[in-house]
Amino acid sequence: MTHAPPSLAGRTLFITGASRGIGLAIAKRAARDGANIAIAAKTDTPHPKLGGTIHTAAAEIEAAGGRALPLVVDVRDEAAVRDAVAATVAAFGGIDVCVNNASAISLTGTLDTELKRFDLMHQINVRGAFLASQACLPHLLESDNPHILTLSPPLKFRADWFGAHVAYTASKFGMSMLMLGMAEEFRTAGVACNCLWPLSTIATAAIRLTQGEAGLANSRAPDIMADAAHAILTRPSREATGQFFLDEFVLRDAGVADFSPYAITPGSRLKPDLFVSEDELAQSASSFGTRAPRPN
Repeated sequence: MTHAPPSLAGRTLFITGASRGIGLAIAKRAARDGANIAIAAKTDTPHPKLGGTIHTAAAEIEAAGGRALPLVVDVRDEAAVRDAVAATVAAFGGIDVCVNNASAISLTGTLDTELKRFDLMHQINVRGAFLASQACLPHLLESDNPHILTLSPPLKFRADWFGAHVAYTASKFGMSMLMLGMAEEFRTAGVACNCLWPLSTIATAAIRLTQGEAGLANSRAPDIMADAAHAILTRPSREATGQFFLDEFVLRDAGVADFSPYAITPGSRLKPDLFVSEDELAQSASSFGTRAPRPN
């Protein structure tokens, strides 16, 4: 007897920041299965420096085979998030997956981090992830395979990771702590609350901003994160919760042996992402170069 491959067909995903980058890649991978995608993002009209809007994302999702609901949402706005969740349920009948992808970044030290930038990172990264999860949870509790997946790093408290850019690090680790706590809180209810982080840098607008074109050239495509997210979200939710997954290791466990198609530049030495240890890099079969220097 053959078994159908794991699928998100008919499932509804609420994804923050899904108008571009990793969020859009996750949405399009789910769309290939025939999933419903709520695109909860701010960009309604074209941005001069960032490609993609909720409307171009919706077109790509529908072209991939899914159903899309573009929603203008600033995750700092409680009413907007709750209204978007209600609109998603009205359109698709429920929510099975919440993906906390929206994030703000500033790799600056204490004296170079303006308070408004500190507030932005914590409001989007920590508060936004809490709010989206909280708003989706009543509906997730009605799903037969509910997942919350947050794009944040493993909880390993290394002083150098905090010393380099404490405000950003604290905000990303805050997202991970939310998942650790919610995993335990909703364990008996069967809601999987996990984190996913890339082993290498991913070719997104954030990498272009912090590392330039050279950083993009030594990165992987967002597809690796999308495929890893798909592998996690198609598992039974009671199988794993409170976990901190790294993309390459998730896919290796799923049977992927060749990671070269994900490289932006074939044969390049990849840049390790932030918050990835030397031990984890050593476990990879891929070739990594040195870490990017700390921004001034």
